[in-house]
Amino acid sequence: MSDDAPRWLQIASMELGVSEIIGLDNNKRILEYHSATSLKASTDEIAWCSSFVNWVMKQCSIKGTYSAVARSWLKWGYTCAPVDGCIVVLKRGTSEIQGHVGFLIGYDESFVHVLGGNQRNKVCVQKFAKHDVLDYRWPFRIVG
Repeated sequence: MSDDAPRWLQIASMELGVSEIIGLDNNKRILEYHSATSLKASTDEIAWCSSFVNWVMKQCSIKGTYSAVARSWLKWGYTCAPVDGCIVVLKRGTSEIQGHVGFLIGYDESFVHVLGGNQRNKVCVQKFAKHDVLDYRWPFRIVG
């Protein structure tokens, strides 16, 4: 991770490896992510990708959506070009409600590479098909 990466991306990368605990126990760090949303879920079994993004933004004193719904990020900040560190909102499943959200760390012709929470039940980097991208978002308008 380069020193000129957005602060929120640096913070997100420090969380790599945080994972759900199998069984009745819960990872306290994931519960902390949940505390950054209005849902305030009490288990690490509840979808937590949006909770993770909200928590990361909160660490930078940037207001998030406070929602545990991934697609809530479609109404946050501003649409931007795909740039490292931007928030990428993806469709998931067949429902208009389902989605996924994380931080873009790269892309190629077919895939976006996303650093996010609740990816394989942990914070990790995973690739997603570009055709599933709904939008790229940035916390403030980029003038240029």
